[in-house]
Amino acid sequence: MFFELIATFAAGIAAAGLALVAGHLSGGRLPRWSIPVAAGAAMIAYAVWSEYSWASRTSASLPEGVEVLVSVTESRPWKPWTYVVPQVTRIMALDRAGIQSNPDAPDVKLVDLYFFARWTPPAKRPQLVNCTTSARADLTEGALSDPAAAIWREVGDSDPLIAALCAK
Repeated sequence: MFFELIATFAAGIAAAGLALVAGHLSGGRLPRWSIPVAAGAAMIAYAVWSEYSWASRTSASLPEGVEVLVSVTESRPWKPWTYVVPQVTRIMALDRAGIQSNPDAPDVKLVDLYFFARWTPPAKRPQLVNCTTSARADLTEGALSDPAAAIWREVGDSDPLIAALCAK
């Protein structure tokens, strides 16, 4: 967050410098207020670009084998432009490279889900997935040793994790 604040100020200073040079090259024909207007416009443009490109930049930086399952878009009253083009604020990703199965329960898979949200640290949440019953469960110590002890939630075939993991 600190680096984005620095980048925002840098964009404003660069735009102010360009407006100052443009005013000098035009022989003083540009009004003096064009410098702070250019700085402010550049800072707002950078902030909006940063907010809208966050999801694609985060997705592009994921390691190989991790795929985005869900992108949550939201609109906020203090960002009125998000009603025109909603902004992706959260991402759920599946680590395909880390999928594990238990020989004692072959229809149950252990997967790692990663949750990314703007301005928050990423979270990793292991999940048990039963493709036969289209159910998911949070991983606990008891569920790790005996999947039947897990608290299963039937989510159906339309759940993004079930759809991605259990192609039927």
